[in-house]
Amino acid sequence: MARFGRLVTAMVTPFNEQLQVDYDKTERLIDHLIANGTTGIVLSGTTGESPTLSRKEKLDLFRHVVSYAKGRCHIIAGTGSNDTASSIEFTQAAQSTGVDAVMVVAPYYSKPSQEGLYAHFKALSEATELPVMLYNVPGRSVVNMTAETTLRLAELPNVVCIKEASGNLSQMSQIIEHAPEGFELYSGDDGLTLPILSIGGVGIVSVASHVAGRPMTDMMDAFFAGNFTEAARLHRKLLPIFEGLFAYPSPGPTKVALEKLGVQVGGVRLPLVELNEQEKAFVYSLLV
Repeated sequence: MARFGRLVTAMVTPFNEQLQVDYDKTERLIDHLIANGTTGIVLSGTTGESPTLSRKEKLDLFRHVVSYAKGRCHIIAGTGSNDTASSIEFTQAAQSTGVDAVMVVAPYYSKPSQEGLYAHFKALSEATELPVMLYNVPGRSVVNMTAETTLRLAELPNVVCIKEASGNLSQMSQIIEHAPEGFELYSGDDGLTLPILSIGGVGIVSVASHVAGRPMTDMMDAFFAGNFTEAARLHRKLLPIFEGLFAYPSPGPTKVALEKLGVQVGGVRLPLVELNEQEKAFVYSLLV
């Protein structure tokens, strides 16, 4: 079984009408996610609007969720940035909140070399006792972390897995084939979950699980039970949701979808803006 389970949700951050973190809504969202199959939650990732949250907001959120979840699922804190020293300091602060692990995104904007990526993650892993999930997302960080760099990092004792969102199945296959025993690869793209499982991935760090957690679990259960025809059928059925939730800047569509389903999570902070009525109608159509 995967270290953090098969269905890890990159959770939105619920806000009140003044766009402050709303802990009552957060608790209801956590209950909703766990009831629909979530085995782990990533806080303050891209979907959690991490760039708009202050350091204090993030740490307070980590503490509250750890306390409320009470071990019902794994809690993973997003602690990465494009500055190594700041990432280390914040990761150490997050460790004191009781989270189970940290997810660290590849440094963005600076466009480091592969050696720079290795040095960044190595320094961070050596500064914490927590398990580290690497996050490769070249669509946002610009630089792709190659299989060779990932495999070097996988040799570090507390680097335990990667959220791979490069979209490159060949690269992921190389990682899975040559990684040390116990190192795991999670899909970082809902639409590639099933293809990545087929090459040896263990699960998904998901956005769509906010609204489709149960059928996604069914899809993965079917795959691991050897019922590949049923898994493929569910994959095709879920594709419109997987793709539609990114038709507009994320997590706007996901928050709108949750509200439609009766799970109140509020709006988004600038520079993201609310969806217009036409955009909302499209998101609603995905839920039928």
